[in-house]
Amino acid sequence: QVQLVESGGGLVQAGGSLRLSCVASGSIYQINHMGWYRQAPGLQRELVASESSVETWYADAVKGRFTISRDNAKNTVYLQMNSLKPDDTAVYYCNANISPTYYYDEEYFGKGILVTVSS
Repeated sequence: QVQLVESGGGLVQAGGSLRLSCVASGSIYQINHMGWYRQAPGLQRELVASESSVETWYADAVKGRFTISRDNAKNTVYLQMNSLKPDDTAVYYCNANISPTYYYDEEYFGKGILVTVSS
């Protein structure tokens, strides 16, 4: 069993900052990549940022404002969000591709955490 637990969401004014954290726990042989998705009301879930050993990727909408980072020793991924806009309001989901054993890997998602940016 693998669990992803997010923290750090909440309400912030436009122009403010928040830092999301996500800890992976359980049966983990290797974490291959971690990232963040978001889903705004009435819209599809979209990838915001991801990080692996070979690549860091950001959606165009957040480039220059959001920074993803990982602490591999703690199985944790962070999303530093600066210059937040009302359009960033969404439920943010942690995502990870994890190998519970040497032989296979799976995609996992956290339950999500709400970020609300007021104008």
